[in-house]
Amino acid sequence: MSIETKYSQKPVTYKKAMDYLLKRVQQLKNGEGKELIWILEHPKTYTAGVSFNQKDILSKKINLVKTNRGGKVTLHNPGQKIIYFAINLNNKKKDIRRFINVIEQSIIDFLNLYKIKARRDKKNIGIWVKNKKIAAIGLRVSRWVAFHGCSININNNLNDYLNIIPCGLDNKKVTSIYQEKKINPEKFERKLSKIFIKNINKI
Repeated sequence: MSIETKYSQKPVTYKKAMDYLLKRVQQLKNGEGKELIWILEHPKTYTAGVSFNQKDILSKKINLVKTNRGGKVTLHNPGQKIIYFAINLNNKKKDIRRFINVIEQSIIDFLNLYKIKARRDKKNIGIWVKNKKIAAIGLRVSRWVAFHGCSININNNLNDYLNIIPCGLDNKKVTSIYQEKKINPEKFERKLSKIFIKNINKI
């Protein structure tokens, strides 16, 4: 089954994105429609996964959106790219850990295009540059349809993270492509989606 790619140039609200994504997930559960990779940005939004802790909220001023994805509290804001998935693992190996590894490797491959050496961390999910987190991953699997996705910091305002303890890691810092290389990548979405599709098709 081919994977549809969708690119949104203007920021999409979290609710609107979830409404659309969940509709696509239900179609896959019903044996209808195509798998999806959707690359977009959100307006500044703080979201909480199913294992979040109230202590991770450092500012009472933020509005927190509770979600059904895995993980804790994270930030989405302009300059950060979100990659949402609706992937049917019924047609592949039913191995969630392998799917996460594919997402991690795809992000590492993408960052390598900009000469950024990134790595996994067995204890802390996500992608790291030295001791700083550059990409977050939060997934849910229902009837072997994997959805939600990952985020990569491109040139977003990292000060927005000061309102939370991102992913519950109070001793870790965050970074971005711009922070690491002082470059502002543009029109890379198709390169990024090709990397993901190539790796997903290996599952």
